[in-house]
Amino acid sequence: MSPRVTVVGAGLAGSECAWQLAARGVAVRLIEQKPTRRTPAQQHDFFAELVCSNSFRGAALVNAVGLLKEEMRRAGRLVWRLGAYTLVRAGGAFAVERARFGEAVTAALHAHPRIDVVAREVRSLAELEPSSAAPVILATGPLTGDELAADLERVVGQGRLAYYDAIAPVVTAESVDWSVAFKASRYGKGGDDAYGNCPMDEARYDAFLEAVLAAEKVAPKDFEEPRYFEGCLPLEVMAERGRLTLAYGPLKPVGLTDPRTGERPFAVVQLRQEDAAGTAFNLVGFQSRMKWPEQKRVLRLIPGLENVEIQRYGSVHRNTFVRSPEVLDDRLALRAHPGVYLAGQVSGVEGYVESAALGLVLGATLGTELVRGQPVAPPPPETALGALRGHLRTPREDFQPSNVVWSMFPPLASPFVTTPKGKRRKLGKRERREAKAERALSALPAWLDTVAVTPGQ
Repeated sequence: MSPRVTVVGAGLAGSECAWQLAARGVAVRLIEQKPTRRTPAQQHDFFAELVCSNSFRGAALVNAVGLLKEEMRRAGRLVWRLGAYTLVRAGGAFAVERARFGEAVTAALHAHPRIDVVAREVRSLAELEPSSAAPVILATGPLTGDELAADLERVVGQGRLAYYDAIAPVVTAESVDWSVAFKASRYGKGGDDAYGNCPMDEARYDAFLEAVLAAEKVAPKDFEEPRYFEGCLPLEVMAERGRLTLAYGPLKPVGLTDPRTGERPFAVVQLRQEDAAGTAFNLVGFQSRMKWPEQKRVLRLIPGLENVEIQRYGSVHRNTFVRSPEVLDDRLALRAHPGVYLAGQVSGVEGYVESAALGLVLGATLGTELVRGQPVAPPPPETALGALRGHLRTPREDFQPSNVVWSMFPPLASPFVTTPKGKRRKLGKRERREAKAERALSALPAWLDTVAVTPGQ
């Protein structure tokens, strides 16, 4: 009788995890609450819904997330393979058409003979009867239901942590004034039409900033304690940090030239293509707690968006996660309940790619262990997959979710090289990153061999 695993949640982590398990001969019961219930951030019934953005971020190997994607590609990742078929132009970023991508993932999981999809809400671990012989993987994402989160809190023996993640608004392409906004990518990467750009001079920037600060915001409820993720701050939170925070952040104009003036603007609001047809764009970095009428007023102060039609307003939602270094063991199982594993954002990672990566690692290692009956080593710490997993195992006083970053990787054996003339020279930042990427891709194949799918499975 083949082993059986229950995966709760069909987001990016749960979908990838279920696929990796099934590919290794494991029977999977994939429980997803859609379509019976959705979280406040969800709008569709398909799996792997991308609620915040349609971008999987940069693809270059000098970016830690670019290296992570390359490792996942080499590992045979479901999300990467289907994402490649639903790409939209996004410069140096890997962005997809949300609906087509989600529908493709849903179809693939429903069609797999070893995956049994069950539509219902899970309210407690006890109803799943997890054990070492019948493991359960919680991949319930940042909006884990209140009852299940409370039960998880009871199991781990400490209060769960919550901060707020944010969603950027989406506008129609036809409502943008393209005589003002212009198509271009920073430094020409990815073609001239990858992004829309709304240029601001200093006076327009200051007026916009003043409006953001003065706009009425949605106040958190009495029981909520806003703890924002630094990589996805609401627009108004960034604005409160100083006059030039936005100009040096999501509105930075570097690498862009306004074709009307031939000069670099003081600030630029970037529009990222939302679908393959280019009918809609999301505003990069414009996640917000401003009330909807205020958002409409403020966004129309942006040059080129004076008459913009907003398809989806920005919002902020709760994100639930555990203190992973304290509550998870080396196999990413709960110390208090070894039959229960965590994957994705609830485990303490941040971002689409990182969530899918944890699903891949857990599905590949656990699936291999169950089928072969022997332990499997985790990915080497030199790899992006191993570095991300290491983040969940590194004790720290104030653990916070994180994207994959270079600081998670072990240092190079030596930061120096010898020149052809025999002199020692310290590697520059880009060179160090390139060296770490090369080291990671050299260390990866040995681990992939240990979790390789056996022919016929």
